[in-house]
Amino acid sequence: MTFLEALAAGFALVAQWESIFFLSLGVLVGVFAGAIPGMSATMAVALTLPFTFALTPISGILLLLGVYKGGIFGGSIPAILIKTPGTPASSATAMDGYPLAEQGRAGEALSMSLYSSCIADFISNMALILFAAWLASFALNFGPPEMFTLIVFSLTIIAGVSGDSLIKGIVAATLGLILATVGLDFIGGTERLTFGTVELRGGINLVPMLIGLFAIPEIIAYIRNPAAREQRVRALGHAALKWVDFRRSLKSIFRGSAIGVFMGAIPGIGAAPSAFLSYSEARRNSPNRDNFGKGELEGVAAAEAGNNGVAGATLIPLLALGIPGDIITAIIIGAFMIHDLTPGPLLFQNNAQIVYALFLGLMASSVILLVVGSIAIRVFRYIADIPPDLLFPAVMVLCIFGVYAINNSIFDVALMLVMGVVGYIMLIFRFPAAPFLIAFILGPMLENSFRQALLMSRGSPEIFVRGPITILFWCLTILSVVMIIRATLRAARLKREAARSASRLEAQSKT
Repeated sequence: MTFLEALAAGFALVAQWESIFFLSLGVLVGVFAGAIPGMSATMAVALTLPFTFALTPISGILLLLGVYKGGIFGGSIPAILIKTPGTPASSATAMDGYPLAEQGRAGEALSMSLYSSCIADFISNMALILFAAWLASFALNFGPPEMFTLIVFSLTIIAGVSGDSLIKGIVAATLGLILATVGLDFIGGTERLTFGTVELRGGINLVPMLIGLFAIPEIIAYIRNPAAREQRVRALGHAALKWVDFRRSLKSIFRGSAIGVFMGAIPGIGAAPSAFLSYSEARRNSPNRDNFGKGELEGVAAAEAGNNGVAGATLIPLLALGIPGDIITAIIIGAFMIHDLTPGPLLFQNNAQIVYALFLGLMASSVILLVVGSIAIRVFRYIADIPPDLLFPAVMVLCIFGVYAINNSIFDVALMLVMGVVGYIMLIFRFPAAPFLIAFILGPMLENSFRQALLMSRGSPEIFVRGPITILFWCLTILSVVMIIRATLRAARLKREAARSASRLEAQSKT
């Protein structure tokens, strides 16, 4: 079958009303599932998988891909409105989205999230179509040493999300790395920091920790001081996103999309590190970097671009090599196998029409996401207008329900509450939550890749400079650290000069 014949056959499969209907239904289900705290895109795809058994191959796979795409965007809605990320990757969106909601600009934040998500999703899909074979072969070169150096470089983004104090960011990241070691040792199988608790042998679950770290501190703060919350502007703000703000954020959107494509093509990385890396790079390059974390639309755009840029790229190793890029694509492999399809090079030879139908369906999903997302924003945005004395109890119920539904575990609920207290203490003493979360997510991958590399080399550290990829990431890490030190010294110098100027003005006013 020639390229044009396969493309025509794929278009005929996608152009059927059943394919468009199930793709749209998947996006709709994904958006609403992602908007429920604790109901991640992974869980939504897993729950949808049994419904694909009776469908045609293309309809079933498009349904799952639609849920995947919609779930990633849907997590940004509660992250912006109630600071309760629907998915782990939406945590970066909450850093500027929620302050914007408190300023009465939730409508602008939600619109920016939607537009940047759709653009990044489209770019990611184009990368899948145009560069699948090349990116897949590049991803195959990533062994444990390359993965270790990549994660070491990724950890330097902690400086970009540490706020005003790099020291506090490092302390928070250290705490996250310590908690990441809880559970059974990945290689030796020994228990670490479980204190005899059976539930901790599997490690600390990410979702209870995530919700506890972001949502519960806001609830505790409201309980302790309701009057302070009533003074904040909670109205939606019906003004549309201004073109000048969108244009100013385009560079961060394209940069975040490229970061998402790169991170997504490497199996096992996931969307959360990509979102934080994109956010950190946007902050580092933005003239408004001091406004990040206080309500900056460019921060929302960068986080969502990095988040959604991963979506199409994770399908690159799946379709080209038969290797799942993350947990969700591992579930989607099940749908392929149910319909007697084997992802990998043979799929392009034996079922080329299915491949091109998926490509066309993915392109259509970006447009459908724009339509469904616009409707979802109009439905969910009125959450911001709910009085706080009704909103926060409802958020608490949703948090408990979402966390319990993951494993049907009361222990997870208790863990969420404990992490909520920890998050509130961090909030009081102004320790940033983002470095804690980044270190917690990347910690296990850092340790496992480091130990696997040493096992491969029988203890020789030379394996960490074994090729151009590892050397490249070491150079990027050194460059990033040098830039962080320079920026920190420059900020300290400017702070001292400002203090001296203030003291001189005060002395002159007294005389």
